[in-house]
Amino acid sequence: MARSHRLILVSLVLLLTILALSSAFTDEHYLLLSFVFIGVTLLPFFAKFERRHIEARELVLLAVLAAIAAVGRVPFAPLPSVQPTSFVIIVSALVFGAEAGFVIGAVAALISNVFLGQGPWTPWQMFCWGMIGVTAGWFKDTWWMKKRLGLLAFGFVWGFLFGWIMNIWYLIALPDAFSWQLVVVAYAQSFYFDLAHALSNVFFLAVFGTSWTKILLRFRRKYALL
Repeated sequence: MARSHRLILVSLVLLLTILALSSAFTDEHYLLLSFVFIGVTLLPFFAKFERRHIEARELVLLAVLAAIAAVGRVPFAPLPSVQPTSFVIIVSALVFGAEAGFVIGAVAALISNVFLGQGPWTPWQMFCWGMIGVTAGWFKDTWWMKKRLGLLAFGFVWGFLFGWIMNIWYLIALPDAFSWQLVVVAYAQSFYFDLAHALSNVFFLAVFGTSWTKILLRFRRKYALL
């Protein structure tokens, strides 16, 4: 992974840690600060994508993939955390790169919540799914991501990381005073939801990953996209 990519990843982890600790050691809850943080972290990726020379047909492709990822959440709504959204984002990033993966992930969260309900959690979901796309694009050329087990492990790990990051927004939004007992309870209660997300990622990647990758690669080569 390029040095600049590692620097961005480390910076995001540090910012998330600082944001979490800011609630841990004070009695205030920084929900507004969290929105500012998410906005600041999203903007550089959108700005970098905006500077690229993108043709109209490429924008259409990204919009279609984002729509597929978004609509994929709706039929699975009765099954919390079970959905193909992360799978679509990962496969798209493997074929079209990190920036495309980020845009597809962030837009998919925004569009899907039109059906499932917008709220203060939406920017956090945009961030989480965007980062799934970014990291999948960053690591796509590594030896372990090119192996089936490595790809499945990537999807499994992000199933938990997604839930752990979303737990931060949940803890910040609570009106009660912060406590470590509350943190333990929140992460314990989310375990089965995170596990469901992780296992659904593994299932969709194992069953549909190869066929989807071949289809998207065919589109990219035939029409010289992205």
